[in-house]
Amino acid sequence: MEPTHLFELVVVMFVAIIALHYAAHRCGMPPSVALLAGGGLLAFLPGLPTIQIDPALVLVIFLPPLLMDGAWSMALGRVRRHMIGIASLAIGAVFFTCAVVAVATHLLFPSLPWAACAALGAIVSPPDAVSARAVLEQVRLPRRLQILLEGESLLNDASGLVLFRFAIAAGVTGTFSATDAVGSFLLLAIGGAIVGAVVGTTWVLFVRRLEDEYLIISATVLLAWISYLLGEGLHVSSVIATVTTGLIMSWHQHTVLSASTRMRGTSFWTVIVFMMEATVFILIGLSLRGVVERGGGFDVVVATMGLPLLVILIALTLARFAWAYGSDLVIKLCNLLGLKRYTPLGFRDATVLAWAGVRGVVTLALALSVPENFPGRDLILITSFGVILGTVLIQGTTLGQVIRRLGLTEPSSDKPRMTMSQAEAAMAQAQWITIQKLAYDADGNLIHPQLLNRYQVRAEKIVDYAERTEHYIPLLHAHFDVVLQAVATGRRELIRLHRAGDIDDETLHELERDLDLEELSAISAKS
Repeated sequence: MEPTHLFELVVVMFVAIIALHYAAHRCGMPPSVALLAGGGLLAFLPGLPTIQIDPALVLVIFLPPLLMDGAWSMALGRVRRHMIGIASLAIGAVFFTCAVVAVATHLLFPSLPWAACAALGAIVSPPDAVSARAVLEQVRLPRRLQILLEGESLLNDASGLVLFRFAIAAGVTGTFSATDAVGSFLLLAIGGAIVGAVVGTTWVLFVRRLEDEYLIISATVLLAWISYLLGEGLHVSSVIATVTTGLIMSWHQHTVLSASTRMRGTSFWTVIVFMMEATVFILIGLSLRGVVERGGGFDVVVATMGLPLLVILIALTLARFAWAYGSDLVIKLCNLLGLKRYTPLGFRDATVLAWAGVRGVVTLALALSVPENFPGRDLILITSFGVILGTVLIQGTTLGQVIRRLGLTEPSSDKPRMTMSQAEAAMAQAQWITIQKLAYDADGNLIHPQLLNRYQVRAEKIVDYAERTEHYIPLLHAHFDVVLQAVATGRRELIRLHRAGDIDDETLHELERDLDLEELSAISAKS
């Protein structure tokens, strides 16, 4: 394909992403479903060449920034609090699911070597970070469940990659050692964490010396690929390296980044992540054509693989349910024995946890990277793609309904000790104390009376609001509705002055920025 034609195809793909997202929003369906379907339709358009996806390139382009974004937005305190649960899902559930899928596949295809069955299990066992984000953004979950699913999706790829590499090596050499696999996983994980800690700490030290916010934002974005590629180069877990880097950056960004840098960087990063997530699902859909052609066409694929694929998908789902319920049962037994450090999820939360195992780009990339001469390669590729479609189309579209029907509530143990209003009151009180100290000169003369009065009144009002929030909410909304109308009026007048030639572009941009900040502040206060 000519480079210009390839670029034209990329532009068409981005246009399709916007159109499909809009259609999904209007129809009330998850965008991931619309993007998968749209990519599949694009793949079979007459005259469109078959899209050949390099799995290694897909992983290195898309996975690092999406992992970094997930780690950046994750609450580190909750990660530490729920690390046992996250590890249970990211390691235990992956190993257990891999074993169940391998046994089910061997029962369906007795002639297929165990190494190939294990490779398929390793490919489809870890739920995908990109797919999980796409699904979780559409629903509201209790904090504990949210952090378990997000933490699992960020870390389980490392487990799946280790299992996959050992299964492929066993298929090629004919030897396999469970002890070596466990030891290798521990070394890869520890090495990845060390690499991520070094890269993240270096960023914290380095960013303090950069004064240009555009350089800071650029360096921050590049760090996702730097940590990932450095992990790959040192032969440790690049996934854990990237996640560790993101967690360290997330923890320190409140103190090393200015308000302006944080706002600009968040806006830029949000757009980048949106386009990457959407592109991943389009690419999965576009790869459908190659998968079907390798299988001999739709009719052949459905006739020969329809039932086995359904059985493997059911085994995959049941394995996750068994692990979720089994882990909860172990916690309950520990509580009965007097070990009450951990609280069971309960039937409803465990059900949602089990149903949220959606597969995506990592599964596809691993399946495509299976060597050409590996036994059962076409079977692995078709099954992996079917698992992606099945989990996204079935679980991804019904997760919201499952949550609503189960009526999940926030456990009291996971609720923060202070509400947002109480935190704001504490912050206002601290500000007032500082103003009281700085409002007077060295001789005790009041030099900032208006500032002192302003912060005193503000602190009193915020404290009163925190104590009587329900009373003030309707008044607050009405107040900021008026503020937003005033901002809109000011914006119209500013544009009129610019169009009439009374002010120049610089004045327009400066005053418009002030109006934008006022508008964003009012919208945030209403939400």
